[in-house]
This record gives sequence, C-alpha cells and structure tokens, in this order.
Amino acid sequence: MSLANHLEELQRKHGDIEREIDEALLHPSVDDLEIVKLKRRKLALKDEIEKLRSQPTTH
Repeated sequence: MSLANHLEELQRKHGDIEREIDEALLHPSVDDLEIVKLKRRKLALKDEIEKLRSQPTTH
C-alpha cells in the first residue's frame, strides 16, 4: 500500500470514529467510557497521520 493510500485510509477511519462519537453524544444512554475509548482511538489515528505526514518522502 502506498503512503498516500495509507494516509487516505487512516483519514477515513478518523472520520468514521468522529461520526461515531457525534452519534454517541446524541444518545445519553451511551456509556461515557465508550466515548472516551472512541476519542482515544481517534487521537491515536490523528497522531499516526501526523507522524506519516512528517516523514520525508524518498523518490
């Protein structure tokens, strides 16, 4: 998988988690711990995306 494709996939997953969080926040019955877990996953993806973007490209 190319770096660009990998970044696109990570960004897609990041967006999916963001939508999950938004949906969960609309339902008061959702466990706060579940929201925290989703936010941690989202942050980990963001960190990975930034790490990949900061890597020098080699051609």
